[in-house]
Amino acid sequence: MHLTRLALTDFRCYTSADVHLEPGVTAFTGANGQGKTNLVEAIGYVATLASHRVATDAPLVAAGADRAIVRAGITSADRSLLVEIEINPSRANRARLNRAPRRPRDILGALRAVLFAPEDLALVKGDPGERRRYLDDLLIQSAPRYAGVKADYDRVVRQRTALLKSARGRPAGARSMLAALEAWDEQLVRIGAELMAGRLELTGALRPLAVKAYAAVAGDDGATEITYRPALPDRAEPAPDQAALADSLRAALAERRDAEVERGVCLAGPHRDELELRIRDLPARGYASHGESWSLALALRLAGYELLRSSGGTDPVLLLDDVFAELDGQRRDRLAALTATAEQVIVTAAVPGDLPGELAAARYTVADGVIAGA
Repeated sequence: MHLTRLALTDFRCYTSADVHLEPGVTAFTGANGQGKTNLVEAIGYVATLASHRVATDAPLVAAGADRAIVRAGITSADRSLLVEIEINPSRANRARLNRAPRRPRDILGALRAVLFAPEDLALVKGDPGERRRYLDDLLIQSAPRYAGVKADYDRVVRQRTALLKSARGRPAGARSMLAALEAWDEQLVRIGAELMAGRLELTGALRPLAVKAYAAVAGDDGATEITYRPALPDRAEPAPDQAALADSLRAALAERRDAEVERGVCLAGPHRDELELRIRDLPARGYASHGESWSLALALRLAGYELLRSSGGTDPVLLLDDVFAELDGQRRDRLAALTATAEQVIVTAAVPGDLPGELAAARYTVADGVIAGA
C-alpha cells in the first residue's frame, strides 16, 4: 500500500498544497515550524481520523477558514482509492470515498499507516491514557469495526458519568435516579467487555513483536515485556473471553457503586485499564533511561507496523516525523535498517544530515507551508 497523492486545503499552515508521491522513501526537509509535521499529521488523520498532536479538530483548520480538506490517493495491490475528508470543527465532519459520500467512520481501513513522532515518548513516560490510545488506534486500524465499539463505549461512559455527577451529594431519597444507572451499567458491561477482549487479543499478538523490535532497536534481547492490566480487583491479565470479562465488569461495578456515587466518576471499565510496560522487571515509566524509553516507544510502533503488515497482507505506510534527531547513532542506524525495506516511507527532518544513508530519498523542501522539489 502506498500514497500516490496528498492534497490539502486550509489544513494547518497549508492554504493549498498538492504533492504526488511514489513508493520508496520520500523526505521532507526544512527548518522547524515550516509545516513538515503538518504533512504527516494529515496522512495520519486519513488513517485514524485523529491527530497525534491534539485532541480536537479545531487546531487543524487554518486561521480564518471554517473548514479544512484532506485528499489522499491510495494504491494497493488490488485497488486505487481517493479519500476526501472535510474537517468541520463546528459541525459534523464529512467524507467521500471515490467521490461517493460516506460516514467518516466508513473510510477507516482505506489507508493503513504507522507514525513515529517525538510525541511517542509519551507512550512510555506519559499517563495510561496514552497507552490506551495506542492500543485503540491500532485496534481500529486492524479491525475498523472497533471504531463503532469505541465510540459507543465513550458515549456510555459520558452518560453514566453525568448520572453519577447528578447523584453526587444529593439526599438519599433523591438517589432514585440511580435506578437509571442499571441500564447504563449493562451497556457498559456489554460494550466494555467487547472492547477489552479486542485489546487483550491485540496485546497478545503485539507481545512477541514488541520484544523482538525492542531487541532490534536497543540491542538488548528479552529485556522488555508488555501486560494488559484491567481496572478489576484482580489486576492479572485475563483471557480475552468476552463473557467472563462481562461478569468481571458487572461485579466490579457493583462493588464500587458507593464509591462511584461519592466521587461522581466511573471507576471500572476499559477507560481505566493500563498497558503496563516493563524493562528488566522494572516499570518503564519512572525507571527507564531516556534511551531505553525511546527504544521501547519505537518498539511499540514497529510492533504495530508488523502486526498491520501481517494482518492486512500489505505494508502500511511508514511515517517518520523528525525522529532521527532524537536518537543516538546506534539507534538511528538500527531504525533506518528496520524501516528502509517498507513499501513506502515518508520522513521529515529539520537537518538533511540527520537522515541515515539507508534512507536515500526523493526529497522536497518545506518553507512557510510551501512544498518544493529539492
